Amino acid sequence: GLSPSPCLARVRALEKAGVIRRYVALVEPAALGLGVHVFIQVTLERQVDRNLAEFERRMAGFPQVMECYLMTGDSDYLLRVLVRDMAALQDFIVDELTRIPGVANIRSACATRPASTTST
Repeated sequence: GLSPSPCLARVRALEKAGVIRRYVALVEPAALGLGVHVFIQVTLERQVDRNLAEFERRMAGFPQVMECYLMTGDSDYLLRVLVRDMAALQDFIVDELTRIPGVANIRSACATRPASTTST
């Protein structure tokens, strides 16, 4: 075992090297009233830098969006979204996503339960 001082020095070195990016708390969504876990695929009309940057900027502003990935394949983006219920999901899609200029298609799928999760 390492004493606290050398252990802290190793952790600081990993932080400085970029191996440890940040520290987070993993919360239980249901405890916060967020019972619906949704994956949303979004296709843009045109995949050009300006449209991508604007879409990503908007996603960063929505507290419902936990993660947003630029994808290969049939859709341009995959969003991981947490909402309290199906009405909140409908509001997010209709009132927010569909109003973003350049969004051509939205498909969503609700998770029934996590089969496997890790934190990276």
